[in-house]
Amino acid sequence: MALETHFADLVERQPELLAHHLTAARDTERAAHQWLKAGQYAAEQSAYREAIAHLERGLGLLHSLPESPDRDGCEIDLQLALAGCLLTAKGAVAAKLPYMRAFDLAESSGSQRQRFDALYGVWQSTNMSGGSGAASPLSARLLSMTEQEGDDGLRLQALHSAWATLAFAGDPAKTREHTDAGRLLYDPEKHASHRFVYGGHDPGACALLLGAWAEWLLGHPEKALASIADSLSLAERIAHPFTLSLALTFFSVLHLNRREPERALSLVEAAKALAAEQRLSLPFEPGIVHGAALVGQGAAEEGIAHIREGVTKSTRLGRPYGLAFLAEGLAWHGDRAAALAALQEGLEITRTTGE
Repeated sequence: MALETHFADLVERQPELLAHHLTAARDTERAAHQWLKAGQYAAEQSAYREAIAHLERGLGLLHSLPESPDRDGCEIDLQLALAGCLLTAKGAVAAKLPYMRAFDLAESSGSQRQRFDALYGVWQSTNMSGGSGAASPLSARLLSMTEQEGDDGLRLQALHSAWATLAFAGDPAKTREHTDAGRLLYDPEKHASHRFVYGGHDPGACALLLGAWAEWLLGHPEKALASIADSLSLAERIAHPFTLSLALTFFSVLHLNRREPERALSLVEAAKALAAEQRLSLPFEPGIVHGAALVGQGAAEEGIAHIREGVTKSTRLGRPYGLAFLAEGLAWHGDRAAALAALQEGLEITRTTGE
């Protein structure tokens, strides 16, 4: 009899209990949103480690909630913000899983903007891991999504994905075509928020620096020098640390191409110092450039040691490039068999990744 009374009481109180659970769920979602805002604010101050901690706390709150459109939408935003911070602070490999989780959720229940941002993140982490071949169809999908959209910001980022994929896949003519199109759309004030959302760096500076690489390869060395100098100037003007570290690193590589090792060494040292100060993960291993500059100055043995260390650390973009520098240093040092082995290893990687 007591059990029947208890059951009847539960039935009578069901609306009250349901309201309590709904209120608790809404409170949890609101708290998760607050952690999202805290994480985004920290990221805007380049405090990426702190941002990661805030965003992980927000995600931890959502684990207790059942799936619903509001809950999943909140998780998509948290996962995207977390992945962006991980990309900047720890590298593309660390960002891949949260980007994939956001992408899976966005495909089933996200808004159009969330679907674009999540796909962009998957493209970004793939391309920055050195997977140019796998990144290409993702970039093509981003371009297709924005053909009729009318949103110049999303179109700019779709073009961004295309020029970065093409640059590392070895197509300088199409790279420059897309960087030129991106530069026409780019507005440093209107698109200021993009450097915190899409790959952790400014699209205008990226268009200039990868456009400069394309100009170099197409036989326009003075244009290349001017473009990459403009990229560095823009990065300094907007005072965004990760963008500045990229500009310094890529500028140093251009000086290596120009056979100006002293200038290359100075720039890469500045990039390394900035990365250490701001606790950033550079997508291109700076030890490779450092060692190549030393080889260019005649310090082959010391340079080779730096390049080897850089290649060993590099599980990301540019490993074949590092092996090419290693081969050059070994050849200068007289070890031609080892130089050929390094080149063969680099070629094997490019056949697998498409870089």
